[in-house]
Amino acid sequence: MPIFHECQRCTACCRWPGQVRLTDAEIARLAKFLGLRDGEFIERFTRLRDDRRGLSLVEKPNGECVFLDGNDCSVQSVKPQQCRDFPNLWNFPGFEKTCHAIPRLVGEEEYRRLVAQATGRSLHEIEAPV
Repeated sequence: MPIFHECQRCTACCRWPGQVRLTDAEIARLAKFLGLRDGEFIERFTRLRDDRRGLSLVEKPNGECVFLDGNDCSVQSVKPQQCRDFPNLWNFPGFEKTCHAIPRLVGEEEYRRLVAQATGRSLHEIEAPV
């Protein structure tokens, strides 16, 4: 049976070092949400990815996401897909030590429904883990 990780919005994932990769559509959506032109958003909130194949969000000096405001995401309604997909569609070994998501054993159909709901993806994009 698949395990669905129910996010508790602890924001631990917003405090880890790493890259939040952005698509052009995500840049446009975030810029619009913040009332900025795309170019302004890029200048203020992005950097070249380590692989030099696109842009990622900048971090605060302490490594937190630039959009983390206390314990809240200031762009929650338009946050990047990479953020929406964690921890169900991507994670890393040992993430459970920091992430407070509650693991629940669920059936395959329920898993697909819950992950689609949590990530904003369509049901046909979600496959139950093997």
